[in-house]
Amino acid sequence: MLDAALIKECADPSLPPAIVERFVDAAGSADPLAVTVRQAGRLILVPKAITAEAAIAIVRQYAGRAIIRVGITQVPAGIGVTDSSVLKPDLFDPCSNLRSGTAIFAKVVRIVTKWYGSPKDTEAGPQILGDAIYAWKTGEFEGANIFRAADPGPSAKTEPLPSREREDEPGNGPPDATGSKPSSTVDEPGASGIRIDLSRIEGK
Repeated sequence: MLDAALIKECADPSLPPAIVERFVDAAGSADPLAVTVRQAGRLILVPKAITAEAAIAIVRQYAGRAIIRVGITQVPAGIGVTDSSVLKPDLFDPCSNLRSGTAIFAKVVRIVTKWYGSPKDTEAGPQILGDAIYAWKTGEFEGANIFRAADPGPSAKTEPLPSREREDEPGNGPPDATGSKPSSTVDEPGASGIRIDLSRIEGK
């Protein structure tokens, strides 16, 4: 579990601590120096780094040729980078990694929330967060690269989501291939603002 002080100091302020914890628990790593490399859909085994300098050397080796995730949030590294020298060891600093990772994840949540029509009912919250985490893991949402997608704009205050559903449980996966909304979504598209009200959901 992330240290509360680290979340308070470093996480994106638009995400409540409960959502940050849920996100890192589901999609991150306990190892600040973790490097995950995938190429052509396959996991590439890389040496375990014991220093930030060793970790960034691995990232630079695969930058531009593979999908690379790093640090406690497994934030994508090297997207759009043509000069690997711009990649710095501070990618692996826990505070810096949490700051950048949660900022990008907040954008992912806003994109998914907007796709759902910005519902205000509390029942849609776990589905939205589940789909956002799934999009973070796969890098895609509705067939598009989620990390390159435009930010729809800042969201309204998001209530804490201490929900613990697994992403692979029914109802927590990505939208189906037809593009239809999951049955848990109640409101119609077009509602003003982007809001996730999850105050009625009790955590464990």
